[in-house]
Amino acid sequence: MKEIKALIQKEITLEWRQRYALNGMLLYIVSTVFVCYLSFLNKTSQLNPLTWNTLFWIILLFTAVSAISKSFTQERAGRLLYYYTLASPQGVILSKILYNSVLMLVLSLLGFGFYAFVMGNPVGDMTLYLTAIALASVGFASSLTMVAGIASKAENNGALMAILSFPVIIPMLLMVIKLAKNALDGLDRGSSTDEVLVLLALDAIVISLSLILFPYLWRS
Repeated sequence: MKEIKALIQKEITLEWRQRYALNGMLLYIVSTVFVCYLSFLNKTSQLNPLTWNTLFWIILLFTAVSAISKSFTQERAGRLLYYYTLASPQGVILSKILYNSVLMLVLSLLGFGFYAFVMGNPVGDMTLYLTAIALASVGFASSLTMVAGIASKAENNGALMAILSFPVIIPMLLMVIKLAKNALDGLDRGSSTDEVLVLLALDAIVISLSLILFPYLWRS
């Protein structure tokens, strides 16, 4: 735990030194929401709830990709070799997953707040919708962190990350959208139990596979 805590502090320090990256992600969310506002609400007084939900998750997905793709690319080879002599691969990948999950959760909540303020808020069950955002943040962060680690070993890591992340993210995104749609309609929470359990299982599977497979990638 001390090792993971030290690695997370390192991630926070690096992010604070490169504040332009975080500011760029916030600017991306704000500008995308504003473009959606100009495109949709400029012609109609109210946005269809289904379109509202779809737009939000598209924005969140691309925010996750842009925020987490730099997890390993910002680390130089010499620094990674230095980490190799100090930390275990499980500690490295778990610290990055935890940090990216918190970062993604903060960005998601800020994005949702601004999106609901600008585009209106038709959500019927706010607690369930926030639960969907939290599960999606952890799922996106864990999946994309592992994919970013794989892609960092290749020269064309941007294209490789896009290719590898697509089949991993799509099943999770489908479950999240379905859960968010139930929250949007204000359905009974019992009808969303299956989606919540599936998302929890997917998050656990991705994190477990990351802990198992990353050491082999780390040694390469």
